[in-house]
Amino acid sequence: MKILSIDPGYERLGIAILEKKEGQKEKYIYSETFKTSAKLDFIERLFLLGQRIEEMIEQYQPDILAIEKLFFNTNQKTATNVSEARGAIIYTALKNKMKVFEYTPLEIKTAIAGYGRADKKQVIFMTKQLLKIDKEIKYDDEYDAIAVGLTFLAYNQNY
Repeated sequence: MKILSIDPGYERLGIAILEKKEGQKEKYIYSETFKTSAKLDFIERLFLLGQRIEEMIEQYQPDILAIEKLFFNTNQKTATNVSEARGAIIYTALKNKMKVFEYTPLEIKTAIAGYGRADKKQVIFMTKQLLKIDKEIKYDDEYDAIAVGLTFLAYNQNY
């Protein structure tokens, strides 16, 4: 089974592909931080996100989409735009007959670090402990996406 896991955003979108075969340890396949330019209209950025997700689905043929639920902060415009990005991503996954699983930041931190109030550094440290990642990762969005995929695996061990 392959998992497409997403840390949603429209400026930076964390994307990861993990794989779990029966009787084997989960495996890191790929990750990236997909960026869109602030110079583009939001609609254009949304289109580019959807297009990138389509490419990932076509290339890796994942069965599952694991995506982070939003934690609403004080910036309503950002929260609304991220919600729209999530909607486009979920639509694309469902259109491609994938099952969708959503996780809150608390669920992700609990699954990865064992503590729902873990900070970013703790989540990144534990993500590196749980998976062999053979590349340099520059943005935490990528680690967050990997953590979302690991959360799916933690909560769905018999899937």
